[in-house]
Order: sequence, then C-alpha cells, then structure tokens
Amino acid sequence: MECVFTLISFGLGFLVAQVWKLIAGVVSGKKAKTVVNLKTAIGYFLRSGGMPSGHTASLTAATMYLGCVSGFGSGIFALALCVWMIVVYDAIHVRYAVGEQGKALNELLEAAGKSELPLVEGHTMPQVVVGAMIGVIIGAGMAFLTGVL
Repeated sequence: MECVFTLISFGLGFLVAQVWKLIAGVVSGKKAKTVVNLKTAIGYFLRSGGMPSGHTASLTAATMYLGCVSGFGSGIFALALCVWMIVVYDAIHVRYAVGEQGKALNELLEAAGKSELPLVEGHTMPQVVVGAMIGVIIGAGMAFLTGVL
C-alpha cells in the first residue's frame, strides 16, 4: 500500500497546485472583466509555470510521504530527494530561462507577422517555495491519515 499512498500524495500535490492556478486565474479574469469559459478554465488548470509550482508540489508530497514511511535516512528517500532537487533546479533555471527566451522569440515572430510558438513557462523561487510547502503539508497529511505519523 506504500506505493499507492505515495502515488496518491503525488497526485494530490499536483491537483491542489493546479486548482490553485485555476481559482487564481478565474479571480484575476473577473477583476480584469474578461470572460472565463470552460476552455479558459481548463487552460488555467493545465498551465505550466505560474503560482504555485505543480511539479514541486507533487514531487515534494511524494518525497515527504516516502520519508515519513521509509525513514528520512532510507535509500528510497535519498533517491526521491535527488530527483526532487533535479526537478526543482530544472523548474527554476532551465524551464524559466526557456520560457523567457520563448516570450522574446514570440515578440520577434509577431513583429515579423508570423505565427507564435507555444510557450512553456518555468517558475520563480517563490512559486517553487509555495509548491514545496503544499507538498510538505500533503505528504505529512497523508502519512498522518495512513497512521504512519
């Protein structure tokens, strides 16, 4: 069952982060007096980048749960932590830089009258920190609910 609860923790972390983006997008859309329809709402939910980081929230939740279940000195926790560090580094540095370069490239394409490219956004440090906090709460909460803590 450890595997199942790890996957549930992962999924819940992602779900909470993406629902946060959806709610924030709908609220900001209403303030800007833009129409929020189902397509726009789904776009907010599936959005990459933004506040909070869904990648960080999901992997933090799974890593935290594994640490609680297997011990923070276990090999599986160490492996999860290593993967977590790679994902967080990638979100902050690589994907963020690619997103900024994509925005600049799309501006050039627009000026040239060409169609824009799809944009993949990364995360700022505060977005990753909030995602990590969500993940810690969900991972520890799942450990508590399953009787591990």
